[in-house]
Amino acid sequence: MKRTILAGLAATALAAPAMADIETMQASGTVAEAMDRLEAAVTEAGATVFARVDHGGGAEKAGMTLADSELLIFGNPQLGTPVMQEDPLAGLYLPLKILAYDDGSGQVHIAYEEVEETFDDLNVDDDLEAIEKMEDALEKFAKAAAGE
Repeated sequence: MKRTILAGLAATALAAPAMADIETMQASGTVAEAMDRLEAAVTEAGATVFARVDHGGGAEKAGMTLADSELLIFGNPQLGTPVMQEDPLAGLYLPLKILAYDDGSGQVHIAYEEVEETFDDLNVDDDLEAIEKMEDALEKFAKAAAGE
Protein backbone atom coordinates (compact mmCIF):
# COMPACT_ATOMS: atom_id res chain seq x y z
CA MET A 1 0.00 0.00 0.00
CA LYS A 2 2.74 2.43 0.99
CA ARG A 3 4.61 1.64 -2.25
CA THR A 4 1.48 2.37 -4.31
CA ILE A 5 1.00 5.76 -2.66
CA LEU A 6 4.64 6.69 -3.17
CA ALA A 7 4.52 5.61 -6.81
CA GLY A 8 1.40 7.72 -7.31
CA LEU A 9 3.02 10.75 -5.70
CA ALA A 10 6.13 10.31 -7.84
CA ALA A 11 4.06 10.05 -11.02
CA THR A 12 2.13 13.18 -10.08
CA ALA A 13 5.32 15.10 -9.35
CA LEU A 14 6.83 14.07 -12.67
CA ALA A 15 3.68 15.04 -14.59
CA ALA A 16 3.32 18.45 -12.91
CA PRO A 17 6.07 20.29 -14.84
CA ALA A 18 4.56 19.28 -18.17
CA MET A 19 1.27 20.94 -17.26
CA ALA A 20 3.11 24.07 -16.16
CA ASP A 21 4.12 24.55 -19.79
CA ILE A 22 0.51 24.89 -20.91
CA GLU A 23 -1.31 28.21 -20.69
CA THR A 24 -5.08 28.04 -20.24
CA MET A 25 -7.88 30.56 -19.90
CA GLN A 26 -11.65 30.44 -19.76
CA ALA A 27 -13.58 31.44 -22.84
CA SER A 28 -17.06 32.77 -23.39
CA GLY A 29 -19.55 31.00 -25.63
CA THR A 30 -19.19 27.60 -27.26
CA VAL A 31 -16.09 25.85 -28.56
CA ALA A 32 -17.19 26.63 -32.14
CA GLU A 33 -17.65 30.33 -31.31
CA ALA A 34 -14.22 30.48 -29.63
CA MET A 35 -12.64 28.80 -32.64
CA ASP A 36 -14.39 31.18 -35.04
CA ARG A 37 -12.96 34.13 -33.08
CA LEU A 38 -9.52 32.50 -33.07
CA GLU A 39 -9.55 31.74 -36.78
CA ALA A 40 -10.60 35.32 -37.56
CA ALA A 41 -7.81 36.76 -35.36
CA VAL A 42 -5.17 34.50 -36.93
CA THR A 43 -6.29 35.33 -40.47
CA GLU A 44 -6.54 39.05 -39.72
CA ALA A 45 -2.95 38.99 -38.41
CA GLY A 46 -1.78 37.59 -41.75
CA ALA A 47 -0.93 34.09 -40.54
CA THR A 48 -1.94 30.98 -42.46
CA VAL A 49 -4.56 28.58 -41.08
CA PHE A 50 -3.49 25.07 -42.06
CA ALA A 51 -6.24 23.08 -40.38
CA ARG A 52 -9.12 23.18 -37.97
CA VAL A 53 -9.42 19.79 -36.31
CA ASP A 54 -12.75 18.82 -34.74
CA HIS A 55 -11.79 16.23 -32.10
CA GLY A 56 -15.37 15.95 -30.82
CA GLY A 57 -16.70 15.40 -34.34
CA GLY A 58 -14.04 12.77 -34.98
CA ALA A 59 -15.01 10.91 -31.82
CA GLU A 60 -18.67 11.03 -32.85
CA LYS A 61 -17.86 9.56 -36.28
CA ALA A 62 -16.04 6.74 -34.48
CA GLY A 63 -19.17 6.02 -32.42
CA MET A 64 -17.66 7.51 -29.26
CA THR A 65 -18.47 10.55 -27.15
CA LEU A 66 -16.16 13.42 -26.35
CA ALA A 67 -16.98 16.91 -25.15
CA ASP A 68 -16.55 19.55 -27.85
CA SER A 69 -12.87 20.08 -28.61
CA GLU A 70 -11.27 21.79 -31.62
CA LEU A 71 -7.66 22.50 -32.50
CA LEU A 72 -6.49 25.27 -34.83
CA ILE A 73 -3.14 24.73 -36.57
CA PHE A 74 -1.61 27.91 -37.98
CA GLY A 75 1.67 29.60 -38.71
CA ASN A 76 3.70 32.33 -40.30
CA PRO A 77 6.94 31.49 -42.15
CA GLN A 78 8.36 34.88 -41.10
CA LEU A 79 8.41 33.55 -37.53
CA GLY A 80 8.76 29.80 -38.00
CA THR A 81 11.63 29.86 -40.50
CA PRO A 82 14.19 31.53 -38.17
CA VAL A 83 13.40 28.94 -35.50
CA MET A 84 13.85 26.07 -37.95
CA GLN A 85 17.08 27.65 -39.21
CA GLU A 86 18.42 27.31 -35.66
CA ASP A 87 17.27 23.68 -35.40
CA PRO A 88 15.39 21.85 -38.17
CA LEU A 89 13.77 19.62 -35.54
CA ALA A 90 11.61 22.62 -34.62
CA GLY A 91 9.54 21.48 -37.59
CA LEU A 92 8.20 18.72 -35.33
CA TYR A 93 6.49 21.41 -33.25
CA LEU A 94 5.56 23.91 -35.92
CA PRO A 95 3.12 25.16 -37.04
CA LEU A 96 1.65 26.51 -33.81
CA LYS A 97 -1.57 25.21 -32.28
CA ILE A 98 -4.32 26.43 -29.97
CA LEU A 99 -6.99 24.16 -28.50
CA ALA A 100 -10.52 25.14 -27.50
CA TYR A 101 -12.33 22.56 -25.40
CA ASP A 102 -15.37 22.04 -23.20
CA ASP A 103 -14.34 20.69 -19.81
CA GLY A 104 -17.47 18.52 -19.61
CA SER A 105 -19.36 20.93 -17.39
CA GLY A 106 -20.12 23.39 -20.17
CA GLN A 107 -17.17 25.71 -19.49
CA VAL A 108 -15.00 26.36 -22.55
CA HIS A 109 -11.24 26.77 -22.19
CA ILE A 110 -8.45 27.89 -24.49
CA ALA A 111 -5.07 26.17 -24.18
CA TYR A 112 -1.68 26.42 -25.82
CA GLU A 113 1.87 25.39 -25.05
CA GLU A 114 4.32 28.10 -24.00
CA VAL A 115 6.55 28.72 -27.02
CA GLU A 116 9.84 28.96 -25.14
CA GLU A 117 9.10 25.62 -23.46
CA THR A 118 8.11 24.03 -26.78
CA PHE A 119 11.64 24.40 -28.11
CA ASP A 120 13.41 23.86 -24.78
CA ASP A 121 14.96 20.52 -25.73
CA LEU A 122 16.17 21.82 -29.09
CA ASN A 123 19.14 23.91 -30.12
CA VAL A 124 17.04 27.10 -30.29
CA ASP A 125 18.13 30.24 -28.46
CA ASP A 126 15.43 31.31 -25.96
CA ASP A 127 16.29 34.94 -26.81
CA LEU A 128 15.56 34.52 -30.51
CA GLU A 129 13.32 37.40 -31.62
CA ALA A 130 10.93 35.02 -33.40
CA ILE A 131 10.28 33.17 -30.12
CA GLU A 132 9.15 36.36 -28.39
CA LYS A 133 6.95 37.27 -31.36
CA MET A 134 5.36 33.80 -31.32
CA GLU A 135 4.70 34.10 -27.59
CA ASP A 136 3.06 37.49 -28.06
CA ALA A 137 0.97 36.22 -30.98
CA LEU A 138 -0.24 33.12 -29.10
CA GLU A 139 -1.29 35.20 -26.11
CA LYS A 140 -3.08 37.71 -28.35
CA PHE A 141 -4.84 34.94 -30.32
CA ALA A 142 -5.82 33.06 -27.16
CA LYS A 143 -7.36 36.20 -25.69
CA ALA A 144 -9.27 36.82 -28.92
CA ALA A 145 -10.54 33.22 -28.86
CA ALA A 146 -11.57 33.62 -25.22
CA GLY A 147 -13.61 36.68 -26.13
CA GLU A 148 -11.51 39.18 -24.19
